[in-house]
Amino acid sequence: MTTHLVWLRNDLRINDNSALAAACRDNNAEVLALFIATPGQWQQHDMAAKQAAFLHQNLCLLQASLADRGIKLHYHQCDDFAASVDYLETFCQQHNIDALYYNYQYEINERERDAAAEKRLDARGVICQGFDDSLLLPPGSVQTGSNSMFKVFTPFSKAFVRRLHQGLPECHHAPKAREGAPFSIREKIPAFDYPLEEFDTSLFPPGEEAALTQLRHFARQHVAHYPERRDMPAMDGTSRLSPYLAIGVLSPRQCLHRILKEHPEALNGGSAFQWLNELIWREFYRHLLVAFPALCKHQPFIAWTHKVPWQKNEAHFKAWQQGQTGYPIVDAAMRQMNTLGWMHNRLRMITASFLVKDLLIDWHDGERYFMQKLLDGDLAANNGGWQWAASTGTDAAPYFRIFNPTTQGERFDKDGTFIRQWLPELKEVPDSDIHQPHLWAQKNNRKLDYPAPIVEHKAARKKTLEAFERARSAA
Repeated sequence: MTTHLVWLRNDLRINDNSALAAACRDNNAEVLALFIATPGQWQQHDMAAKQAAFLHQNLCLLQASLADRGIKLHYHQCDDFAASVDYLETFCQQHNIDALYYNYQYEINERERDAAAEKRLDARGVICQGFDDSLLLPPGSVQTGSNSMFKVFTPFSKAFVRRLHQGLPECHHAPKAREGAPFSIREKIPAFDYPLEEFDTSLFPPGEEAALTQLRHFARQHVAHYPERRDMPAMDGTSRLSPYLAIGVLSPRQCLHRILKEHPEALNGGSAFQWLNELIWREFYRHLLVAFPALCKHQPFIAWTHKVPWQKNEAHFKAWQQGQTGYPIVDAAMRQMNTLGWMHNRLRMITASFLVKDLLIDWHDGERYFMQKLLDGDLAANNGGWQWAASTGTDAAPYFRIFNPTTQGERFDKDGTFIRQWLPELKEVPDSDIHQPHLWAQKNNRKLDYPAPIVEHKAARKKTLEAFERARSAA
């Protein structure tokens, strides 16, 4: 009998899992699964404690789902990727593995790890098969007329949609139960040797069924109103599927097919396409990682922005982290992330712009802090978003486009509903004054238990423009 091994990483599902489906095609083969935790590597990559807890709970549920189908999930913990390759080689030798199946990861450390693993196993006669699983279309498959990677999103999106019109990527069914299924789990997955922090399971219940239920609910009830609600943080207008996509509890193909099932014309425009276009942004940033590996090393895409004289102001950075800047929409957003491990996308843009353009603090510091907090932490999306806000990346906002945090609050949380949810100290401030509460307090001779603005936006904007212009001129 041959023995197949599925090496699981950020693909914690049995439905539409390319590697798992391929490993199970031979009904006569024994199929094993393996997950290797690497807390030392996670620490280097700034994985959030909440995301680690979310990953662990989903891994435990996956173990049970695999057991129901007669597939044993083996677990091992070692420090880093190098040690994981050593263990994988040993495991394959001990269990007489004939073929290894895995889904590609596109970050540079992960690609180097996989190349090393294939080299070692190939020398031992183990057949290795990798799959483009976490994307709708493989990196390099959507290119310009000159066969290069797009550097601007809109033409990428148009070309991407044309490819989808030519043929949709297929979803794989969950594997059928194998001989001996189901079986009892004798050893449950132990807690990782890594900080674990509780997350809100009512907002982000773990497991594939929960993810698919949320997807169906969003596709049927909310996607039609997505364009007008997506930027309003007080409304339940977004899908909240990003944590599931980040660790592969849900696949982008499942998202695409579900939306098209409910809205067959979604690829031709309309409300549903607005949401699908967010999936294409996700693809764009991942394709860029492969085309420009320096992005994995946190290099700015626009070279001259290396010369921007970022400020080292620990007091300002701490105020931003803690939601104590004196700008209500910024502070409410940061407190939301610190509490939930999640932040509304419009607020991610506002808070990032404030750190870089109002405080002139290096975007790398903000990028790292977000990764340390986010339940949906993902290098490609996080780096792409921060470089967009900092005007250092491909298709970034021009450096002279600077969000005014007060007017952003007035536009997207007019009556302060979201702000009051996270800043209870402003509960008595009237709607008309909620975005500049200190002016109200001063006018009414009231005291607020809330900090004054740490910078004046107009002056900060002028300083930032001068800094960017000097950097560009110097280059």
